[in-house]
Amino acid sequence: MAPDRGSDDRVLSGTDAGRTHDSAPEAQRLLGDNEAEEEEVTATEEAQSFLNHQAGQAQNFTLRSTLVGLAIGVIICFSNTYFGLQTGWISGMAMPAALIGFAFFKTISSYLELPFTPVENVLVQTVAGAVGTMPLGCGFVGVIPALNYLLKPEENGPLQLSTGQLILWSLGICFFGVVFAVPLRREVIIREKLKFPSGTATALVISVLHGGGDDAKIARHECGVETARRRSAELLRSKSRSQQHLTSLNASNDHQSGDARFRAGSQTSHGYGEVEGGSREGDHKDDWKAKIRLLIMAFGISGIYVRAKLCCWTFKSARDWLWTLNPSPAYVGQGIIMGPATTLHMLLGAVVGWAVLSPLAKSKGWADGPVDDWTSGSKGWIVWVSLAIMLADSIISLGWLILRPLIIHGPQLYQVAQDYIGGSELGRRIGLQGPHKGTYTALASSEQDERHRLQSPRSSLSEARLEKDATIELDAPPAHLISNRTVLVLLVLSIALCVVAVRVVFGTLVPFYAIFLSIILALLLSVMGVRAQGETDLNPVSGISKLTQLVFALIIPNSHPNAVTINLLAGAISESGALQAGDMMQDLKAGHLLGASPKAQFYGQMIGSAVGAVVSAVVYKLYTTVYKVPGGLFEVPTGYVWIFTARLVTGKGLPFMAWQWASGAGCLFALMTALRIRGQGKSWQPWVPGGIAVAV
Repeated sequence: MAPDRGSDDRVLSGTDAGRTHDSAPEAQRLLGDNEAEEEEVTATEEAQSFLNHQAGQAQNFTLRSTLVGLAIGVIICFSNTYFGLQTGWISGMAMPAALIGFAFFKTISSYLELPFTPVENVLVQTVAGAVGTMPLGCGFVGVIPALNYLLKPEENGPLQLSTGQLILWSLGICFFGVVFAVPLRREVIIREKLKFPSGTATALVISVLHGGGDDAKIARHECGVETARRRSAELLRSKSRSQQHLTSLNASNDHQSGDARFRAGSQTSHGYGEVEGGSREGDHKDDWKAKIRLLIMAFGISGIYVRAKLCCWTFKSARDWLWTLNPSPAYVGQGIIMGPATTLHMLLGAVVGWAVLSPLAKSKGWADGPVDDWTSGSKGWIVWVSLAIMLADSIISLGWLILRPLIIHGPQLYQVAQDYIGGSELGRRIGLQGPHKGTYTALASSEQDERHRLQSPRSSLSEARLEKDATIELDAPPAHLISNRTVLVLLVLSIALCVVAVRVVFGTLVPFYAIFLSIILALLLSVMGVRAQGETDLNPVSGISKLTQLVFALIIPNSHPNAVTINLLAGAISESGALQAGDMMQDLKAGHLLGASPKAQFYGQMIGSAVGAVVSAVVYKLYTTVYKVPGGLFEVPTGYVWIFTARLVTGKGLPFMAWQWASGAGCLFALMTALRIRGQGKSWQPWVPGGIAVAV
């Protein structure tokens, strides 16, 4: 029970009167804290109500959205296969998929029985992304071309796979990563609330498209908890009464501002949104029509333009060194999606590789064949430098993901261990005691007692609120979550399907233990990939696959006749698992922010993955039948990176002087990657070249 400050009958001295006068603001602050706590509880209840309402909408899973998502995903699949075979780079295109889906349903909105809502748009982009990323997830831009065209006869290649075999292979490896991502959701999205920048940006775009003029709708169910946690932490860090008073005022102002945003967001409808005033509604429609006209114009220009391949200069030397420019609008669109930092790093890699290293290797006689020859020419020689940069970037990035928790939580773990050992018999024997052994606490003075009496309720309230906030986990209703039993059953079935598919397609080339080991590595490494994507928005699937290749080089002896094939397939399985888990988590983050049903997203992802596996296999077979691979339009550079990595780790050797330059480049970009990690969140970090982008 709080002490009664207003019923003291004793005669007050000047000091006591002043202290009692000072207690009035303290009482007011305590009253304000109680009111703030009640308001925060209300915000939390509103947030949970928002999640319940959104997840309960019938539009969370509809046939129309699934079909539109599949149609958009097929278009993305064609695009990603095209660019992947050319450059090895693909895009998930979640935001373009949401935009196209919104434009389609907005156009036919007068014919819809139910309005097209944000949660339905989440399903559209989830399905479209699942289909669109399959060319990379199933290895059709790297591993499969390497197996089909780059394996040598002494390596039991090349392997000719029919369309049916490609489809079976794709279906075998496209599910287990999606299923494994489900139990990770609760940890990285609900508890840790990792950013997943692309998923958050997609949610913001969908909210704006559907009438949310700001981020109130997105932040509604997280703002209350985050504000409470932040304010409680600030109160606990206060050092003096004046600092506490200032912090309380600032926190109160922040809370009022947050409440205003909550009220503004709650006035927005759950469909396209109600815009206040007829003029604002008219402006919104005019603005939407203008943007749609611009989008259609861009599609029209890109469709009319087929392809133009120009020489950068008229000099013969430029043509000899393959310095060409392909000013395709499709590449321009890819550059817009990637952003200036990534594209500038890729440009830097092109200049260094083709304007410096390629002429150098040719002139020095290190690669005396034709420039465009992958075996004896400078084109193949510089791939080793690119490979070293990729490996260095991957190892440093993955190493940091492993060491980061130890560095951050290491001192706390050490203190806990020290306290535990210090209080034990072993600790007393070796002279290691806990921090409170043999110490005493001085009695507080009367003035300190009075101050503690006035402030302790406030501190206790803050500590209790902080403890309560730490346990709040706002999530969709249980009926809209995937049960643990379902996850376990589907994970076992998806792993069994993967084993059977690989065994049927490749026969005895790959032993059973290698398949199981590659799946286990895929699941373990996908955890690191998901965390990296949640913190940095980059899923290091390339590094994960290369790390798997290194592990299998230690397990499979070099004398094994199928060592290269096993190495390639193991890397492909791990890459697929990490990619699918990361893609699923980005979609789940967007869905969580908008209140979409996780169960609907999961089944949408499974449907998209199944359709994408079939479509990507057919599209790959179509492209490789019509065009010469490798060569001409499709050079499959990623296929060469895969096969060169497999040969390197299995002891096949490098071209002359390649290892010296590759080692130097690897060391340089190991430092660059460490510098990028050190500068995370700093303004200068994007200017430090990224290893993967430069290598590509």
